[in-house]
Amino acid sequence: MPKHETAILGGGCFWCLEAVYQQLNGVSAVESGYSGGHAPKPSYSDVCTGKTGHIEVVQVTFDPEVLSYRELLDVFFAIHDPTSRDRQGEDAGEQYRSVIFTNSDAQRETAEAAIRDLNAAGIWNKPIVTDVRPAAPFFPAEEYHRQYFARNPEQAYCSYVVGPKVRKFREKFAGKLRPGLAGA
Repeated sequence: MPKHETAILGGGCFWCLEAVYQQLNGVSAVESGYSGGHAPKPSYSDVCTGKTGHIEVVQVTFDPEVLSYRELLDVFFAIHDPTSRDRQGEDAGEQYRSVIFTNSDAQRETAEAAIRDLNAAGIWNKPIVTDVRPAAPFFPAEEYHRQYFARNPEQAYCSYVVGPKVRKFREKFAGKLRPGLAGA
């Protein structure tokens, strides 16, 4: 029986992260939601006010025998701008923060090492500002946010923001796609 771990990641709009991680081999579930704030049971409209402290995140359940946590983070750093603290493209506000919520010391150490390695590699012209924090309670997003890109590919935000991120991911990580998705 495979052992599963969870990762909680925030890198802009959760629709983008969900659409990418659902295609990754070794991932068994992706759930959009909110984490890191102080309000009990936050809603999307609450989070959008910027007053709850919550961040749009995805909770990714994965099999570390198929996909390592570091590989999961490699995808994370490739699909968003980790040098921008509270902005991804036109999406601005604390709810779009670049953050990794860690569930163990091993995850924290791996996340910190990934940031050090990427900063040393000089991939970006600015330092990575992704927060690494202990896991906070995760609150699932409302039903209409789930599978958003899959259900709404022609919606403007999906066409102009989510779609290009998914294409970039599929090109860069073609060897990591779920079986049956390569070449699709």
